[in-house]
Formats: sequence, C-alpha cells, structure tokens
Amino acid sequence: MKFGPTIQHNLIKIERAIQKAARQRTDAILFPECATTGYTCDFSTLTTEDLAGPLTAIAQLAARHHINVLIGSPAFSRGRLQNCLLVFDRHGREIYRYAKCQLTAGDRRFFEPGNSVALFEIDGVTCTSIICHERRYPELVRLATMAGARMVFHPNAGLDSLAVSRQKRSGRDGIVARAFENAIYYVFANSVGPQGGGLWSAGDSKIVAPNSTVLKLADNVSEDLLVADLDLSLATRRYAVESLSTPRFLAGHWRRMVSAVRKQALRSAGNI
Repeated sequence: MKFGPTIQHNLIKIERAIQKAARQRTDAILFPECATTGYTCDFSTLTTEDLAGPLTAIAQLAARHHINVLIGSPAFSRGRLQNCLLVFDRHGREIYRYAKCQLTAGDRRFFEPGNSVALFEIDGVTCTSIICHERRYPELVRLATMAGARMVFHPNAGLDSLAVSRQKRSGRDGIVARAFENAIYYVFANSVGPQGGGLWSAGDSKIVAPNSTVLKLADNVSEDLLVADLDLSLATRRYAVESLSTPRFLAGHWRRMVSAVRKQALRSAGNI
C-alpha cells in the first residue's frame, strides 16, 4: 500500500482493496501498520472523532463484502493512543484489538505500549499478530504459537533511508525464518516506496508457508494484492509444541507463560 496524504485518501485505497479481495473470494485481508492514517502522520493531532468514522466505515466494508479485515490503525483505549491491529469479522464486528507493545523511539513520542501477546480466532483458526518493529522480538510469535496460533499477521510500515530500505529487500527481514521455526503461516503486509522526507519502505509484502516456501511476494515499487490458498493442515506448530516439553526443566515455565498469554489475550478482547 502507498499511503495517501489524508485519511480519506487511504480509505479509498482500503475500500478498493477490500472490493478486489472479495471478488477473488478471499477469506481475510491484511493491511499495513497505520493504514488509515499513514505512518508519517502527526499522531499528536488525532482525536477520537478522527478515527471513529474511518474505522466504522471499514467495519461496514467487512460486513458488506463478508470478509475478515485486519487493519493497522492508531486507536484510542481509555483515552490513550495506541498503535493497533484491529480485526473485523465477516459481520463487521471488531473481535480483537492488538496494541503494539515493543515501540520504536518514534512510536514512544505518541503511543502508549500494549500489554499482551496477540491471540485471536478468524473463522475458527487461532492467529497472532506482531506490528512492524516487533519482528525483532521472536518470543511474541513463539509464545502465541505455543498457545495455539497457526498463522501470524504482520502489518508493517517501513520508514528507512534508501540504503537501509534496500538492505531489507529480497527477503532479508527474518520473516521466512520465523515461519519455519514455528511451523506456521506468515502473512506480511508492508507499505511500499517513498514515504517522504527522503525515507522509504522496502515493500516485499509476502505470504510464507510453514516450510519456509514464499508463496507470494510483492515488489519494492508498486501496490499489490497478494492472494494464496493455505493448507492449514501444514501449520502444525511442531517445533513450538515440542519446546513445551523439552528440555524438561523449562516445561513448567513455558506452560505458565502460555497460560498467562491466554488469560491476558482474553482480558484484551474484553476491553474493546
């Protein structure tokens, strides 16, 4: 996705993408981090009213097209702004909201960190999410996989110098390894191209299978919609499950952490 200059411009892009995905009978669609506002927005100026209308519109699109929509967006929680992934089901209901907990220095200027590991269901399939910078914290995916996740959704908004952006291209981002080491599917949606102020996003949106095969890969220049059929029987979570019992001295600690992850995810779902 190439961010537009305003929320309204981004909503037009979001609507077109949802319509296109629905025509291809897609079950779920993932958008980048802060897809409603763009990532170079002055977040300090946002109000609840600025976000309520666009998010309601996206919920209505999910219901109209009978598709699960996962959208990166700033969102207010108890008066505090957070960098979130919001999950709308096929009926347009917000069923989960994950707030980015590992923030960049830039994020910390505007956002309150979350306090959970993402864990939610889409059409009966347990999923998780991380947001952008959180790819550097593999425990967020590992713990969720131990708790049952078979797929990770990763919204991203690259914001790097051109030199750094180029270094991240062609799969040099750790995503394939994360899918393989957990034996789960990995869906990555990134912004793409120049972001203003001499900064760039590497693109490379992709869908990766549990065996590390890249099923679909976008380029570094243009907007695209990636669609793949996923055989969920291949998302075995094998290595995460094995780690729950071996080595034995860690087994009890892992299980206590997984229990905490599940309980906190339920609390987070209840706070929507």
